[in-house]
Amino acid sequence: MAPSVEELVAWLGRWSAGRGPLYLLLAARVRQLIDEGLLPPGAPLPPDRRLATALSVGRTTVVAAYDTLRQEGRLVRRQGSGTRVAPAALAPPGPRVTETSNPMFLHLLEPSDDVILLSCAAPPGPPRELTEAYAGLVLPPDDLGYHPAGLAALRAAIARRYEARGVPTDPAQVLVTTGAQQGIALLTRLLVAPGDAVLVEAPSYPGALDLFREAAAVPCPVAVGPDGLDVPAAVAVMERHRPALAYVVPHLHNPTGTVLPPLLGRRLVEAAEASGVPVVDDEVLAELRFDGTAGEAGPPPLSSYGTEVIGVGSLSKAVWGGLRIGWVRGPAPLVARLARLKALHDLGSDVPAQLVAARLLGSFGPLLRARVADLRAGHDLLRAELARLLPSWECPAAAGGQTLWVRLPYGDGVSFAQIAMRHGVAVLPGSTMDALGGSARMLRLHFLLPAGLLVEAVRRLAAAWAEYAPADRPDVPAAAIAPTAATVPAAAAIATTAATVPAPAASPAVPAALNAITV
Repeated sequence: MAPSVEELVAWLGRWSAGRGPLYLLLAARVRQLIDEGLLPPGAPLPPDRRLATALSVGRTTVVAAYDTLRQEGRLVRRQGSGTRVAPAALAPPGPRVTETSNPMFLHLLEPSDDVILLSCAAPPGPPRELTEAYAGLVLPPDDLGYHPAGLAALRAAIARRYEARGVPTDPAQVLVTTGAQQGIALLTRLLVAPGDAVLVEAPSYPGALDLFREAAAVPCPVAVGPDGLDVPAAVAVMERHRPALAYVVPHLHNPTGTVLPPLLGRRLVEAAEASGVPVVDDEVLAELRFDGTAGEAGPPPLSSYGTEVIGVGSLSKAVWGGLRIGWVRGPAPLVARLARLKALHDLGSDVPAQLVAARLLGSFGPLLRARVADLRAGHDLLRAELARLLPSWECPAAAGGQTLWVRLPYGDGVSFAQIAMRHGVAVLPGSTMDALGGSARMLRLHFLLPAGLLVEAVRRLAAAWAEYAPADRPDVPAAAIAPTAATVPAAAAIATTAATVPAPAASPAVPAALNAITV
């Protein structure tokens, strides 16, 4: 199957972050995709101009890269028929495996360098409490270590967290997973068949969109506005298409940061139950609020409005991404089925991590409040630096969470992300998160890095924007042009730099487009 230009850009990933001429870097990455089989024999490649536009390079760069691979015998270029991967021995027949093209995931597979990562939002390191919990860890002496549904102590601790939020929960209603991503993956595997409709927000968390695409589901995207999901439109979708599930992030929505009002949340759940549509409530960010209530009961989850809502949570954002502990909370019969499915895949999540998680949840309030205080400081600093160096960018304050949803004054996030990468900073274009094909001018930027790195990241973004919006362009208003690199403080003047705090690499790209059912 031929990749779209967006999918090819995603696979190319951080192709321009190396040393040497851009055409050789591009040729090397395309060569790797051919050798790995992602670009199979006979697959057509995008026209020169279209790929050049998507990559923010000159057409001559793409032409030279294609010609280099043509001379090697890897590509065939013919007038009128375009550019294709050269014929070769075909791979053995078999089911096609869907591989991620998500820039948040691809960067984890590539070596780190001096690129500052503003695309994958995760705490930069483990808190002291986590280290202390591991130091005091005592393993059970008489235990096989296989617990597909999760350790009883951790399931009970998670159930108590729901009780504190006004949702009576039995431990049998809780499944412990290896992060929230596995929870969403198990639910998709259990509830979604190829061709099924799935209601998703637009924009939404791209990791979930990847899972639905892998399941060959047909997304039914519903727009997110200032008050969160357009609930009347979502109700219409559920009544018309009866999706296999509805995936929503009602509290501190990823990526917009919106909060769905309780009355709308109740209406959504009631309509879903009337239509027989399971609602998956992604609660991963829900407790990271900036209103001073962190560590308290917090807003009621959607499961407080109906018995069939499925909650998905995690400690990866509140504690550390390396603590791969998540959970699914739902009807006990569903959780039992999910546990049998999980047993097929891994026989249960890591036991030491579960013991540590149970200990942390026993006194979670102080840790959570400290995490939110750090997040609020990063949020304020990033907004201040963006206002100082990139005043034309729209950057509204967030109510919590880990990211800002930023609008460029013109252009598109995909092409700007390519230039930003060449300036040493990775950003996540909004179109990677939007099944409606919108959010083209949006960027999602996180504020989890140390203060010095955030300052340096914005300096690099400003330099990239000055290149993207050169002063001599007559079609660009002067107010939209950022300060030049000469007017921005040098990295040497910053207390903490990328050299002192390494950041993982990233790949600013776009996942495969999702077909959409419109309301």
